[in-house]
Amino acid sequence: MRTKSIKKNRINVVTLGCSKNVYDSEVLMGQLRANKKDVVHEEEGNIVVINTCGFIDNAKEQSVNTILEFVEKKDQGEVDKVFVTGCLSERYKPDLQKEIPNVDQYFGTTELPGLLKALEADYKHELIGERLTTTPKNYAYLKIAEGCDRPCSFCAIPLMRGGHKSTPIENLVTEAKNLAAQGVKELILIAQDLTYYGLDLYKKRNLAELLENLVKVEGIEWIRLHYAFPTGFPMDVLDVMKREPKICNYLDIPLQHISDDLLKSMRRGTTHEKTTNLLKEFRSRVPEMAIRTTLIVGYPGETEAHFQELKEWVKEMRFERLGCFTYSHEENTHAYNLEDNVPQEVKQQRANEIMEIQSQISWELNQQKIGQVFKVVIDRKEGNYYVGRTESDSPDVDNEVLIDATSVYLKTAEYYEVKITEAADFDLYGEAVNVKAEKPARKVLKVRSV
Repeated sequence: MRTKSIKKNRINVVTLGCSKNVYDSEVLMGQLRANKKDVVHEEEGNIVVINTCGFIDNAKEQSVNTILEFVEKKDQGEVDKVFVTGCLSERYKPDLQKEIPNVDQYFGTTELPGLLKALEADYKHELIGERLTTTPKNYAYLKIAEGCDRPCSFCAIPLMRGGHKSTPIENLVTEAKNLAAQGVKELILIAQDLTYYGLDLYKKRNLAELLENLVKVEGIEWIRLHYAFPTGFPMDVLDVMKREPKICNYLDIPLQHISDDLLKSMRRGTTHEKTTNLLKEFRSRVPEMAIRTTLIVGYPGETEAHFQELKEWVKEMRFERLGCFTYSHEENTHAYNLEDNVPQEVKQQRANEIMEIQSQISWELNQQKIGQVFKVVIDRKEGNYYVGRTESDSPDVDNEVLIDATSVYLKTAEYYEVKITEAADFDLYGEAVNVKAEKPARKVLKVRSV
């Protein structure tokens, strides 16, 4: 018996995990909308599609808990059907079918046509680059490739996403134009490995040519690069970044560790010296570049000496942005054959120490910005502040710029010149330059902007 009134035949897509999953959900929703289906993202609906993450333990746990939550709602009559797709489903489908049989159907990462059929919709091949975006209107993710050919020992992504497959430049330009027509001004390029882009299609690393085509799209103001691999990085990308103002002086390049012993065991194809020289080349050729990286601590065999080397290197490199993860022992990966011999509490302590170092570095770098003026995009209004970002900051993971909303009226998704007046570890405070102060008679606008 239905215990709650929910609109019939409304499909609720729930997204877990990374930006690549966000993109996949948006493609699914675009297909459903083209089939005249009533589809929403993380709102109420009597049919639920859960796009899962299976990357590391915490993500897998969240995905399983979300599936169980909606299965319980199905048992209670609050929803009619539950479908599961994404990385967890790709990797563990037989186990999930056995342990959680009340899900109507499980689908892998490459089974979009089958999922659509189960939802009584047809896969429309002609929908190149068309999707229903779920991000704020000013930015969107642009997935330029799927899968990964890298042999990293700790990573299960190739098990879930398959080998590297680039999307043709002309398709990506079409997609960028569609996004720009919808009001998107910032493209965040994502892939498991941007560095590899084009090798399969064009027999060369072709990220620079892709960027040269994307900067021509009218309406796009910022193009941001996420998830580059250090080995074989195409240095001509730096020339385009330096030459084209639309390319943000920003690069997300996960480096994982710096100890030669661990880099070899991780099968990263690089060394301490090569990695450091690469970063110095970045700094030399694009001095304004903000570099974001992520590190793994607690990898099998990581000694205190290895960790101290990592700490000293982080202090030396002074990354603008840095995240740190504890190692997750993933079955069917190469590293799973190694003994997971660093205790969890030691892993967490090491991660905390790295982030303490980075917090101090970030504070020092932010202090240098006081008094400077930056181009800032306003993402949202939160309480008494407008929340924005500089070109050095990606959504959700980097610093934010807070502007007092009680003294000025700004529009979300618009760009402003902002003078930084205060700085904390990970937040900047500023004042919009050359913008009229808010007048009492216009207070109604502040209500509308909430």
